[in-house]
Amino acid sequence: MLHPKPIRTLLSALLLALASAGLASAQTTIDGVVNGASFVKGQAIAPGALISIFGSNLASTPALADTIPLSTTLSGVTVQFVTGSKSVDAPLDYVGQGQINAVVPWDLTPGSTSVSVTVTNKGKASNAMTVPMQSFSPGIFAVGNLAAVQNADGSLAQPAGSIQGRTTHPAKIGSTIIIYATGLGPVDLTIPDGAIPPPGTLANTIHHASVFFGGHNAEIQFSGLSPQFVGVYQLNVVVPDIVPGDSVPLQLVLGGIETPKEITVAVSQ
Repeated sequence: MLHPKPIRTLLSALLLALASAGLASAQTTIDGVVNGASFVKGQAIAPGALISIFGSNLASTPALADTIPLSTTLSGVTVQFVTGSKSVDAPLDYVGQGQINAVVPWDLTPGSTSVSVTVTNKGKASNAMTVPMQSFSPGIFAVGNLAAVQNADGSLAQPAGSIQGRTTHPAKIGSTIIIYATGLGPVDLTIPDGAIPPPGTLANTIHHASVFFGGHNAEIQFSGLSPQFVGVYQLNVVVPDIVPGDSVPLQLVLGGIETPKEITVAVSQ
């Protein structure tokens, strides 16, 4: 199994937010809730997935979680999910004035088609935003449109020099790479909210996504939770025999949901 440590800094950066410029408004307000990898508007969220909440005055002081399991309170901020009669506080990865990264609790009521999300910042509650919810909400982490896909040597599978500060080179046909994603649904291990699998333990997805390189199906060797990032999944995938290129569309399909075709990976012979 490929080791994910070389990508730690990159994924940590992707999970961080740029604080919104200007003064915070007096009212804590949610403007949108999206998949934390793809940022696709209108896509349902899923239990266990990383999400991003956008708005204003969401936090008075920016803060990044520094412990695992993640806490449900960070810099005086909490995020509450309500569905039916069930109310659960979400584990928080990052809070900022204009964005919060949180993990959808695993045990929201099964079968619910929507959930109400509320942010409370030092006792001031936001508007409640109703968000669609499904079992799956696949999204691929990316730098712009360049997928955060890791080669076996720890480099990123993108054209040489395409990502500033990172070693990049195309993935070779037949090699095994790691795709980092979120929203791939339930796993075969009970994981507490805000936690990662115990050391030496694999948490496999119960339902496997299909992976396509330029429309060609790829072999999946492993699909499960990342051993170090909460709310992040990884797929170990064999690059299929396709026409090489620097911008090969990379897609996941799960539960009838496709990730955007604009996300690409570089492939060579």
